[in-house]
Amino acid sequence: MPDNEKTLIDLDASRMKAMVDGDVATLKAILADDLTYFHSSARVDTKDSLIAGMESGATTFDSIVPSDVEARAYGSSGVVTGTARFNVSTQNGKLDFGVRFTDVWVQKGDSWQMVAWQSTKTPD
Repeated sequence: MPDNEKTLIDLDASRMKAMVDGDVATLKAILADDLTYFHSSARVDTKDSLIAGMESGATTFDSIVPSDVEARAYGSSGVVTGTARFNVSTQNGKLDFGVRFTDVWVQKGDSWQMVAWQSTKTPD
């Protein structure tokens, strides 16, 4: 696997861990300011609204378990695909569901940032 593809897979795993850990500093570093985050429910978040929801406790990512993750790098951009199992606590209760996802990363200087996330629920 080429270096950039491994880097993207590792970054995406770090992002998911940061979401579970509530590690806002890591999220602020690896999420692009112009992030578009499409949830499997069709709700849309920006970087600011995603982090605000976590900080307020409106959304708590109890666990995210990725699988079948692959990456393709195209120069200074890359696409990561895979599946993941989410356990999330919201103001409306607990949710447990699987998704198939695609996310897009761009290289800015020496670092990569996620600019888009799209997920679709999988049948359980």
